Amino acid sequence: MPVLGPLYSVCFARVRLRSHIKVKKLIGMCSSQRRKYSQEHLEKCYEDHRALWESECCKKLPENVNPRAVFACNELDLRDVSVYGFDYDYTLANYEPAVEHLIYELGKNVLVSKYRYPEEIKSLKYNREFAVRGLHYDIEHGLLMKLDQFQQIQQGSIYHGLTPVSQEQVLKTYGGRSLPLHYVEGHLRGASVLEVDVILDCAFLPGTSRDTKMAHLADLFSLPEMCLLSQVAQFFMDHNLQYHSVPLFNDVKAAIASIHPEMHRIVGRNISEYLIKDPDLVTFFQRLKENKKEIFIITNSPFYFVNAGLSYLLGEDWREFFDVVVASAKKPAFFTDSMRPFRELNEEIHTQTWGPVTQLEKGKIYLEGNLKRLQELKGWQGQQVLYFGDHPYSDLADVSLNHGWRTGAILWELDYEIQCLNADDYKRMSGWLMILQSLIESSQDFEDEESRKLIEKWEEERDQLRKKTKELFNPHFGSVFRTHDNPTYFSRRLFRFADIYTSRLSNLNDYSVNHTFYPRRGVLPHEYKSLFV
Repeated sequence: MPVLGPLYSVCFARVRLRSHIKVKKLIGMCSSQRRKYSQEHLEKCYEDHRALWESECCKKLPENVNPRAVFACNELDLRDVSVYGFDYDYTLANYEPAVEHLIYELGKNVLVSKYRYPEEIKSLKYNREFAVRGLHYDIEHGLLMKLDQFQQIQQGSIYHGLTPVSQEQVLKTYGGRSLPLHYVEGHLRGASVLEVDVILDCAFLPGTSRDTKMAHLADLFSLPEMCLLSQVAQFFMDHNLQYHSVPLFNDVKAAIASIHPEMHRIVGRNISEYLIKDPDLVTFFQRLKENKKEIFIITNSPFYFVNAGLSYLLGEDWREFFDVVVASAKKPAFFTDSMRPFRELNEEIHTQTWGPVTQLEKGKIYLEGNLKRLQELKGWQGQQVLYFGDHPYSDLADVSLNHGWRTGAILWELDYEIQCLNADDYKRMSGWLMILQSLIESSQDFEDEESRKLIEKWEEERDQLRKKTKELFNPHFGSVFRTHDNPTYFSRRLFRFADIYTSRLSNLNDYSVNHTFYPRRGVLPHEYKSLFV
């Protein structure tokens, strides 16, 4: 099995450890006797495997994954951390589904009123169950898809509009099931080093840019945008209306971008209807202050919007928790453009001042700015800083790669994903799926016709199990974090840029401020048999 993320290692390792020795003996018997036996022996191997797994299930299913756990991708000693930083949207603040519906409705209305799309589009309804975070959209071909860490398209998870695209169509469009790196990541301009990691990450370096044919949906605000885009494309196809996918993508993207000020006003005026209040969040900040930690926030959202939200989440005196507050920061430019100065917000007239900012004072609000100047003024450097965000790129990538900050990802969908992992149906199906895959692997060299038919039957069963386990997470795209065998493209970037990840900040209340997070030792492909003998 490939090396997976910490979350999935926890779940699957428990399945392996209990039954692997018995299964390995059965597989060994199949392999050693295959010349003497063929179909009959394969059938017995299958029956023995099935009986063993069912007996193991009856004894005890794997333990549940703790939904409040903090998962480590890299060793992180909190004793080294004296400064805690935070993004706002989907990090400190988690939103009700009503926000996604609001973004969708506002964007849909702009398409009709400003871009003169057909009036019938107003009747479309947001489907929150359609997309998941981490998908890719091929702008030129108008295809929404899920990729794994090797840029392979997951079978059964590619859509044109709302219409599934067959494997034959995928091969016809791309010539294979795997996309070239330059197609996914884009052609690089302004970079001299062409090592793989730099190609993947250098969008976060100054002076570089990409020509890309694909958009990566790495934040939760992109879900209503992708749903609207897919539904409008389907509307055009259903009504035989000619359109081109590139202008459609650009129009929807521009429409969604234009509604953020209106969205901020509506949510800010009705904060309790749109924001999910975590009662343990205040405790989290109180613990940090009691332990003499410095705290800051850097957010792209306007201050009045952040003020309304944090007043609701932490109380009217929320500023007492923060040593530095930066709003309208325009990340990721905040991390890469050292020429942008800080401006102080004049709260009485709600506008920025133009005088130089020579120090960052507690209680004052600052706009724009840049990371280099922040570090100069505050003296915060490297591993003493732990910064939390929800977006692997705009929040975590640059501070991790270029400044040595430690990073934490807040992924609210982990609550749902762990709920799926802990379901008995998932445990039974995924456990049997792994055993069946091992049986197929060990028996694949049987070459007589009857044996081949039997193995093909097993492969069909495996494919059905894959489909069912995928659909437990999402009927169209499955889990955010994995494809059938590999981590998703999103997971790869997450594990690369985040030292730890969890579903909400208050989960850290279960750990000491001096706790060390250790990554679970992953099993490399060549280590598997040496570790499980």
